[in-house]
Amino acid sequence: MSATTGLGELVRLALRRDRVRLPGWIGSIVAATAGTAASFPTTYPDAQARLGALMTIDNPGTTALVGPLYGEGDYTYGIMVGHQLLGMVAVVAALMSIFTVVRHTRAEEESGRAELVRAAPVGRTAPALAALVVAVGANLVLAAGLALALGGLGIETVTWRGSALFGAAVGAVGLVLAGVASVTAQLTEHARAASSMAGLVLAAAFVVRATGDVSVEGLSWASPIGWAQATEPFYADDGAPLALALGLAVVLLAGAVVLGRRRDLGSGLLTARPGPARAGSALSGPFGLAWRTSRGSLVGWTLGVFFFGLFYGPILSESSTFLDNVPVLEEFVPDVEASVAELFAAMIIAVVAIICAIPALQTVLRLRTEETSGRAGPLLATALSRTRWALANHVLALLAGAVVLTAGGLGLGLGAAWSMDEPSWVGTATGAALAYLPAVAVVVGLGALLHGWVPRAVGAAWLLVVVGFFFSYFGELLDLPQAVLDVSPFTHVSQQPAVAFEAAPLAWLSLVALLAIGLGLVGLRRRDLLDA
Repeated sequence: MSATTGLGELVRLALRRDRVRLPGWIGSIVAATAGTAASFPTTYPDAQARLGALMTIDNPGTTALVGPLYGEGDYTYGIMVGHQLLGMVAVVAALMSIFTVVRHTRAEEESGRAELVRAAPVGRTAPALAALVVAVGANLVLAAGLALALGGLGIETVTWRGSALFGAAVGAVGLVLAGVASVTAQLTEHARAASSMAGLVLAAAFVVRATGDVSVEGLSWASPIGWAQATEPFYADDGAPLALALGLAVVLLAGAVVLGRRRDLGSGLLTARPGPARAGSALSGPFGLAWRTSRGSLVGWTLGVFFFGLFYGPILSESSTFLDNVPVLEEFVPDVEASVAELFAAMIIAVVAIICAIPALQTVLRLRTEETSGRAGPLLATALSRTRWALANHVLALLAGAVVLTAGGLGLGLGAAWSMDEPSWVGTATGAALAYLPAVAVVVGLGALLHGWVPRAVGAAWLLVVVGFFFSYFGELLDLPQAVLDVSPFTHVSQQPAVAFEAAPLAWLSLVALLAIGLGLVGLRRRDLLDA
């Protein structure tokens, strides 16, 4: 039996397991990218509007967020697609690659399924190679989908050659991070740690690229995201930098295979440090356990949202120029009497609030993960009740929402205060962000309700986040009825600082959230673990 025996069967098995997940990733990325690109001719109907956009985003904050400008001042639709979208789409593709590789390697070993598979006629390296084949294939399909979608839009200067290079650049970054994830899966014993380590590498690549683009010339060439953006699609169309990404991906993937041969199944090359003989006081209850298992993710989200707000804060000082040059943006800001800076701040804070619902909901959904992994059963076999176990995670989710909202508002306020020399923006932006906590609580409540009564459908809670994003960007533009907009809890929050604070909607949202959490706890007590 060779080391690759059973590779084809394992690839088919992985594709079968990801028959919904991977098409969802790829379809969402392609649709979002093509939809955003298709909106540019409407948002910026002529050269003057594009020039206004260029003047507005030509600042260090935006450069750090999306990448360096190129095109020698000729801000065509194609260059807009490459400049504004390439870096962000590449990051999302990298996340898809990380989750796919870890799911089919380290997570399989941690759950014990890999041992059962290896008991069959399966070669030693076949499982890891199958995960890599699936990840590579997913990135190739994504690259082709992006090329076809963008090229088929028929937008002026969005050429087929540039579209193909755009897709190739995104796929190349995805391949590099697939290689990174395959290496981290060999280093640690736990899937969550492997994903976190690969995520830290991705974050470091983003920071290195941002630092190089803003201050340290040449540093961007140390980042695969910088290599992708150096291709300058729809302008220079230079595919040479992608050779660096492909070379690094090959080295990482080959290194992962070599490292996999040097360890036992289920173990990691980095030996886990033995813990203390007795748990500390922080782990004496379910809340401490919930915090311990979620702290890495929550800290990462807090820092990420803080810097997101910090990057966007300086844009408020240029908002009046932006609105004058791009009149269509009036459809996206609140239709009220307020300063242009306040209108833009309200729009950005609404988006930040929806982003903050993601880590809060993830904390609730981890309850289902604990069930399916088999860890919840032994835990609940002790004196710990189901209600205390679940409620601890719900409370942590609400606290996480509050902390991340505070971080986003604080970052935006600091950036605005620095750019406009108005310290009052710190408190204004932070308070406006925290006003969305009841809306985030409704998302948490829906997750708790589904977990209690229909656990297999708990992922449907993400629909509130998706609906919130869609309505935030396109609700007013599409002139949707207010009854439709009211489906999203975020539309019930007064958009401060452009609109005066209103307590009544927040009280109703809080009541709905508490009722949903309470009903979820009742449902959890009435069903069996792993119940359908």
